[in-house]
Amino acid sequence: MNAESNELSARAAALLRDGFADYHARFATVTQRARRRFEERDWASARSDAVERIELYDRCVGETSVRLAELLGESATDRALWKRIRDGYAALIADLLDQELYKTFFNTLSRRSHKIRGTDPDIEFVALDIEPTDRIAQPVARYAYAASPQLERTMRSLLEDYSFSVPYRNVADCAAKLAASLEAQLDEWGEPPVIALEMLQTVFYRERRAYLVGRVFGDKRFAPCVIALMNTDEGIRADAVLTRREHIAVLFGYTRSYFHADLPTVGDAVVFLRTLVPRKPLDEIYTVLGRAKQGKTERYRHFFRHLGGVPEERFVHAEGERGMVMLVFTLPSYPLVFKLIRDTFAFPKNVAREEVQAKYRLVFNHDRVGRLVDAQEFRFLRFRKTQFDPVLLEELLTGCKLSVIDDGEDIVVSHCYIERRLRPLNLYIKEVDAEHALLAAVDYGQAIKDLARSNIFPGDLLLKNFGISRTGRAIFYDYDELCLVTECRFRALPTARSEDEEMHHGAWFHVDDNDVFPEQFPRFLGLTPEQQEALLATHGEIFDVRWWLEVQERLRGGGYADVPPYYDDLRLPSG
Repeated sequence: MNAESNELSARAAALLRDGFADYHARFATVTQRARRRFEERDWASARSDAVERIELYDRCVGETSVRLAELLGESATDRALWKRIRDGYAALIADLLDQELYKTFFNTLSRRSHKIRGTDPDIEFVALDIEPTDRIAQPVARYAYAASPQLERTMRSLLEDYSFSVPYRNVADCAAKLAASLEAQLDEWGEPPVIALEMLQTVFYRERRAYLVGRVFGDKRFAPCVIALMNTDEGIRADAVLTRREHIAVLFGYTRSYFHADLPTVGDAVVFLRTLVPRKPLDEIYTVLGRAKQGKTERYRHFFRHLGGVPEERFVHAEGERGMVMLVFTLPSYPLVFKLIRDTFAFPKNVAREEVQAKYRLVFNHDRVGRLVDAQEFRFLRFRKTQFDPVLLEELLTGCKLSVIDDGEDIVVSHCYIERRLRPLNLYIKEVDAEHALLAAVDYGQAIKDLARSNIFPGDLLLKNFGISRTGRAIFYDYDELCLVTECRFRALPTARSEDEEMHHGAWFHVDDNDVFPEQFPRFLGLTPEQQEALLATHGEIFDVRWWLEVQERLRGGGYADVPPYYDDLRLPSG
C-alpha cells in the first residue's frame, strides 16, 4: 500500500464526511424555516418545505456520488480501496454524537457504487448488535420548572419561555386552561399532582401546529407533557395538552408527516423521546424526526437481529385477502409486512408497475393526516430460502421475478416496501365484540373524510384495504388505486330511462377511469345492518356526490384541512 493510495483513501473519506455534513446543514436550513412558516401561517410553503426536505437526502447522495466518482476515477469500485476509505471515515467521525447518521450516509454511497446484494461488512457499516443511542450520555437541552402552588403561574412562565414574533392571544388564559387540564388529567396522582416539569428547548413543528415537548412530574411518577399551539387570526393559543402515552404514540406515529425540529444533535433527542413512548421502535422515532434513512437503518438492524434469534420461524403470507397487485408476506412474530409488486396483475386491475411506484412516492411526500401508513422502500435484502414457507417461496419466485433474484440457497428481494403490520379491517370487525366493531366502522368513515380533505381518494374503499392500529384507528394501506381527490370526476348515478336499462347487467352508461359514484360505496362494504346504519348516521355525506364536489371545490381553491393528531375531547376550550 503506497502513499498515493493512502492519500486517495483519506481524501475520499473526507469527501464523504463533508458530503453528509453538507446534507446535515441543508437539512437544518429547511427545518429552521418551520418557525417562520408557523408565525406567518404560510401552510403552503410549509408543505413545500416538507417535500423539499424529504427529497434532499437523495439529492445530496447524488451530488456526493458525482464528486466521489471524479476523485476515484477507475478505482471507484476497488474493494480494497473502499475498505481503507471506510476505516478512515470511521476514524474521522469517531467523536461525533450522531456518528450513526454519518455511517448510514456512507452505506448509501457504498451500496450504490458496488451494487451490494444483502450486506458487505468489508465496505459498509453493518453491525446488527449495536444500539445507536447507547453511547449518548449528555442530556438534550431543556427547560426545568418547579411547580408553584398556583400551577397556572408555572404554565405562564413556561409559555413565556417560548416566544414567537406573533404574540399569544391571551397568555394568562392559555396558562389557566393548561393548568386546569393538567390537574384534571393527573388528578389521581394526589395533591398537588404536579411538582415539576421539564421541556425540550427545541420546538417541534408539523402541519399547522407547534409542539412543546417534555415531561410532567408528580411525587412518585412522571408522564409525557406535550403542549400543542395554534396560530389563529387572534394570535397564538394553546390547543391541547397531552399526557397519556397512547396519545403521544399517535402524535409521533407512523401515519403522520415528519416533524420539523431544529435539533443540534439527533441521538440525545431520540433518547429523551423514548422515555415518553418506550414501546415505540427506535426506527420510528428517527423517522418521525425526518431522519428517514436512519429510520430504515434501524428498522433493518432490529429486524435482522430478531430474525437471527428465531431460526425456525418462517415467513408466511400476511393475513387478509390476496392482493391482485401486491404480494404481502410477514414474519408472524414481528410487526412488519413486506410488500412486493407482482409481475402481472389480475383482472380488472389495469395499472402499470411504474404507476404503483408513483403512488407510493405520492404517499411518501404527502401529508398523511394520521390515516396513511408510512411505507419504506428497501432494495436488495438477502434471505435464506429455508426461512420461507414453501408455498410463499414458490409464489415469490414465479410471480415476482421483477423483484426477486434466485441466488442459490438465498433469494434477494431487489425491491419491496416495508410497513407496520395492521389488522385488516374486514377481519377485525368479525373478531371483536359488537361495540368495538361499531367504533371501527364509524372511524373508517372518519378516515375517508380525513383523507379526502387532505386531497387523497383511496380509490378502492373496501374494508380489506384498511387496517386497525394498536390505538384503534382505521388506517389505509393499499395504494395501487390511490389518487388525488382533485383528479377524480365525482358523478351521481344516472337514472335509468327504461326497464331494459334498469335490468341491464353492469353499467348501461359510459364510465371513464376517473369516474367515481359515491352512492355505490355502501353496496360493497360488507358491513352488518347495524354497522352500516351507524356509519350512515355519522358520516353519511361521504356517500353523497355533493359532499365530494364541495371538498373538491375547496381543495382547488387552496383550502387545506386541519386534521389534528388528537381527538376533539382533548382540545382546550377555545373561548
